[in-house]
Amino acid sequence: MNSSRRQFLARTAAGAAVVAGGTIAASPASALVRPPAAGTTGFTALTDVTVIDVATSRRDRHQTVLISRDRIIGVGRHLPIPRGAIVLNLPGKFVIPGLADMHLHTIGDEHVTPPLCLANGLTTVREMAAADPVVYDWRDRIDAGTLLGPRMIVGSQIIDGDPTLWDPNLLQVLVVNDEASARAAVRQVKKEGADFVKVYSRLSPTAYRAILDEARRQGLTVHGHGPDQVSVKQVSNAGQRSIEHIHALALAVSSRESEVRRMLQAISVRTGDYNGWFRQLHPIEWIAANSFSRSRAAAVFGTLRRNRTRVTPTLTMHNVLDMPDYTAPDPATQKYLSADTIGGYEYGIENLYKANRNAEEISRQRQMWEYRQRFVRELFAHGVPVLAGTDTGTPYMVPGFALHDELELLVKAGATTQQALYSATVEPARFLGMSADLGSVESRKIADFVVLDGDPLQDIRNTRRIHTVVTRGRIISPAARARMLADVEAAVKAPPAAAALAAGGCCGTGRSGH
Repeated sequence: MNSSRRQFLARTAAGAAVVAGGTIAASPASALVRPPAAGTTGFTALTDVTVIDVATSRRDRHQTVLISRDRIIGVGRHLPIPRGAIVLNLPGKFVIPGLADMHLHTIGDEHVTPPLCLANGLTTVREMAAADPVVYDWRDRIDAGTLLGPRMIVGSQIIDGDPTLWDPNLLQVLVVNDEASARAAVRQVKKEGADFVKVYSRLSPTAYRAILDEARRQGLTVHGHGPDQVSVKQVSNAGQRSIEHIHALALAVSSRESEVRRMLQAISVRTGDYNGWFRQLHPIEWIAANSFSRSRAAAVFGTLRRNRTRVTPTLTMHNVLDMPDYTAPDPATQKYLSADTIGGYEYGIENLYKANRNAEEISRQRQMWEYRQRFVRELFAHGVPVLAGTDTGTPYMVPGFALHDELELLVKAGATTQQALYSATVEPARFLGMSADLGSVESRKIADFVVLDGDPLQDIRNTRRIHTVVTRGRIISPAARARMLADVEAAVKAPPAAAALAAGGCCGTGRSGH
């Protein structure tokens, strides 16, 4: 498993009895999903649905999905329904496994990101950097059944080299510059409760190797950026379990790789100079994009495939970063963002991404966006295992909704609808070591699934047409889902009760609000 599987399963097991007993604590969304009432059998049956097997693209029509407590106990066309079961007849609906956003940074408080994710069919998220310890608390409360939200796999604080790209006034980062400090950082994040170690771009080879070794000793795995001074093949062979974004990958498949690597290692930044790093990286990416080598790609992608090193392309993030001049909030979802969050997003756009760019840079980055889409098509063509992730925390993404944007971008880039769905369902379950519990709608698995009004294999946009969400056996009906969204809209307009989480995506703004 990519994280501490024993810790996760222990939390899940401890929470199962609480969930089954129906003791969800009061919160704006808590009343939306209730356990079976006293005197009922405790069974719920969804009837006359089409169940989609994402792994094979098979559609099983006129199925009954039978749930007891937090588990699916049967799926079949002529499945007997126990007397006293709650029956939801849903002809014409399509059932897919619960979706996963495998690169998310929480924004706002517990009344924002968790319900927005569930309302959008996300039953699992990988929080890529615990910028605030409260995220660990959310994770544990969700597992215990006292907070309604998706299961959370939570990464450590970012561990970066010295100087780090992040301004410490915007985001707390563990800065390491040698083997001793690198090992100490891993031990620290283990004590803090991290499920995995998050590494970043400016780590030295010495510190990076020490992090990998210490993480193995501590029973953790390592995910994150490919460091500038470490090749992608070295990252994969060293055992890093996922590589986030396309930056490092695109540089590794150039016919001018030696020149590209010399230029990359010559980048010089001061602490917090994120904009400076990007502006120095852009001309290097331009060279790499215009010297793409199919033989290099086959070798690098083959290494990733053999090592099962996952890639999270985060096209939603790249779309914003490559074209910040054409980025703006979506009027349909902006109402779920607070004024402080939007202000933080505007700060990031103006100061991290648009600052100091000239007309030539703007034009080149638009062309880089086209290249990144072609690059993702190559990842799928070479069988590289892909995880769907958004880097929510990047302007102007809205938790939950952004994953549907990512799925559409993956398909536009050249993935089939099945491949896109696989990257948000089956592959995350495999990556997390939870294929026995997640990733498909079948007997004995955890009842995490989404009921849709349209077939997503015909049109990936149908993942947005959500009718019902089931999370650990709890039914979020259409009315309940509408209430959840309304509660979020009201929450973001209310005065903040406490300091909000700082957003800090890999390439996010570093600022956010309630």
